[in-house]
Amino acid sequence: MNYKKIFRTRASRDRMLRRLRFLPDKPMLRLQYWIKMGRLPRLSRPELFTEKLQWYKLHYRNPEMKRCVNKLEVRDFVQERGLAEILVPMLAYWEKPADIDWDALPRQFVIKTVHGGGGLSVVVCPDKEQTSLEEIQKKLWFTHDRVGERNGGREWAYSGIKTGVLAERLLVNRDHPEAGIDDYKFLCYDGEPKYVIVDTDRFIGHKRNFYDLEWNNLHVTSDCPACDREIPRPALLERMLEVCRILSRGFPFVRVDLYAVDGRVYFGEMTFYPWSGYVRFHPKEMDRIFGEPFPLRKYREME
Repeated sequence: MNYKKIFRTRASRDRMLRRLRFLPDKPMLRLQYWIKMGRLPRLSRPELFTEKLQWYKLHYRNPEMKRCVNKLEVRDFVQERGLAEILVPMLAYWEKPADIDWDALPRQFVIKTVHGGGGLSVVVCPDKEQTSLEEIQKKLWFTHDRVGERNGGREWAYSGIKTGVLAERLLVNRDHPEAGIDDYKFLCYDGEPKYVIVDTDRFIGHKRNFYDLEWNNLHVTSDCPACDREIPRPALLERMLEVCRILSRGFPFVRVDLYAVDGRVYFGEMTFYPWSGYVRFHPKEMDRIFGEPFPLRKYREME
């Protein structure tokens, strides 16, 4: 079922999710999984990566997760783990878009809501003169003072987050500024990175490749086409892996996003429910392979 043909806009999908808030989490996740994946998930004994992410939403409760998904508070988390040097310089913070001080912002910047997920509410501004405050305010996904306890994807880590707007320095691809910087997304299991997803050419035709830690192309596609060229192994890969081990320590699973710019590693974000657990991998067996290292057994025994 292609639900986007039925609910063509994000606003219509959000309205439907709000109407279904009365549903408890488990039947809601089963319904969403069936609509988006074409089958029901095994939630009592999950095997696939996408199924385990649904279990994660339902059962795993670590208060540190709420800090890590908040784009302002995660900066403190990164500093506490001894990695202050990887933080992108912060320019300003406001409680709501109406408070943004346009004149105080430099010519280039990135602005984002602290509670946005899945690429939502991140606006890249390469030239302030080519846009306006009003345009940026319209793009920011900003609804109310706190993200509801029962959000649409039932992603526990995002529930109850105080909203806000954060501005950071824009990182630039010096060789191809029009393409944007490459985004390295590490799938980390129980404190160990296992796979790397590389998003490239984000502004000129977004593409995505999947690699193992030896930088072998896994030839996987998901919701984004594969790059038609090999993406070079980053010179700072070992440093990025070290950073991932430090940041992912203590979590059964987390995706850690990093950048490598001008000879330095920079922090992007941490997410515990990539794709909200609704993604179709090709080939299909990658859903099982990406799920194999996800260590649910010992955490299930702790329930």
